[in-house]
Amino acid sequence: MKRLLPIVIVVALTARGGFAQQPRVPVLVELYTSEGCSSCPPADVLLESLQRDQPIAGADIIPIGLHVDYFNHLGWKDAFSSSSFTARQRSYSPVFGDENMYTPQMVIDGETAIPGVEADEIQHAIAEAAGKPHLPLRLLARFAGAKARLSIDRPAAPSNAEKIQVMAAITEDGLSSAVTRGENHGRTLHHVAVARALHSLNFLSAVPSTEERLFPIGKEWGQNLKAVVWLQGVKSREVYGAASALIVK
Repeated sequence: MKRLLPIVIVVALTARGGFAQQPRVPVLVELYTSEGCSSCPPADVLLESLQRDQPIAGADIIPIGLHVDYFNHLGWKDAFSSSSFTARQRSYSPVFGDENMYTPQMVIDGETAIPGVEADEIQHAIAEAAGKPHLPLRLLARFAGAKARLSIDRPAAPSNAEKIQVMAAITEDGLSSAVTRGENHGRTLHHVAVARALHSLNFLSAVPSTEERLFPIGKEWGQNLKAVVWLQGVKSREVYGAASALIVK
């Protein structure tokens, strides 16, 4: 009977919800991709599966697909590309090196750069990132006419921390393109979490605060939009916290 007692206790606690699951830790996963790159479609598929399946225990994967513009001269101009996304990828050069700017590339929480098709390595990096402390960040997002209104509850900056900037993006799911030229000629490409806009906001201060922001919504964007906000070290490029929210009416 003494050997059975611990088992009975465990079952009882489980049945009553005594072992509540810990909240998942948000982990930012940036995919640098291009519709003009023949190696990129498998990475786009992988990003979609990471968003849909959330395969890493303890991690809330927050994806962003950033379409760079340096393939646009090869016969197909990526309609979702932006020079600002290329500039953001370049901003990682002091961390990863100038030679490590390529597509497809996934950057995990600003700390690890991995080829965007290496699924096992990417999942391992996400699991490692989820095991690290993150700052709390709360986000609400609503449509306000032709704009998105974001309400961001920002934490205080840790004492003696580097300068930490608040970043925001608007992403869109369910996009596709029928490519008629270039390396992916004849393919229909599907995308999720496509960055539509990227914004640099204020820096964290010594006290918590709530920030309200209005961002324009492009006429060609659909309604399947999300807001993503994250806290990023200016020097280290480490992501200290992240949050995402559907933009609702």
